[in-house]
Amino acid sequence: MWRLDAALSRLQYWDERLCVRVNRGARQRPVVLVLQAVSWLGNGLFWYALMLALLLADAHGAAMPVLHMAFVGAVCTCCYKMVKHSTVRSRPYQVNPLVSAGAAVLDRFSFPSGHTLHAIAFSLVACAYYPGLWIILWPFALVTAVSRVALGLHYPSDVIAGGALGALIAAASFLIV
Repeated sequence: MWRLDAALSRLQYWDERLCVRVNRGARQRPVVLVLQAVSWLGNGLFWYALMLALLLADAHGAAMPVLHMAFVGAVCTCCYKMVKHSTVRSRPYQVNPLVSAGAAVLDRFSFPSGHTLHAIAFSLVACAYYPGLWIILWPFALVTAVSRVALGLHYPSDVIAGGALGALIAAASFLIV
C-alpha cells in the first residue's frame, strides 16, 4: 500500500508543478483573453451553435447527429456531476498561491474537467457523422483542455480524466445509438 501512496504522491507533485508552470506561462494579457474566450465558448455556446449550424446546413441529415450529441451531452453532464461531487477536489488556484484564476468557474470542484469532457465527447460524435469537421473541432477541443489548466481552474489530471471520460461516453453511445 505504501508504494501506491508514494506513486500517488509523486503524481500529485508533478500534477501541481505542471499546473503552476502552464498557469505562469499563460499570464500575458492577449493569451489570457484568447483562453478566456475559448473557455467561455466551451461552456456550451460553441457546441449549441455547432448543433444549430448542422441543422441549418443539413436540415434532413443532421437530426440524428444532433440528437446523438444532445444525448451524449446529457449523459456527460450527469456523469461529470456525480464524479465531481464525490471527489470534491479543490481547484488549483484555491489551494496553491502560485496559481492565479484566469476565469470564473461554473462550480466549486476541479475533478474532472467538464469542459474537456464535453469537448472530447462532442468532437468524437460530430466527427463520426461529419469527418470534415475535425479541422475545427479537434483544435478547439485541444485549446479548451489547455485553457482549463492555463487559467488555473484545473490540474492536468482533471483534464486528462475529463477527456478520457468524454471519450468513453462517446464510444459507448455508439453501441446504443
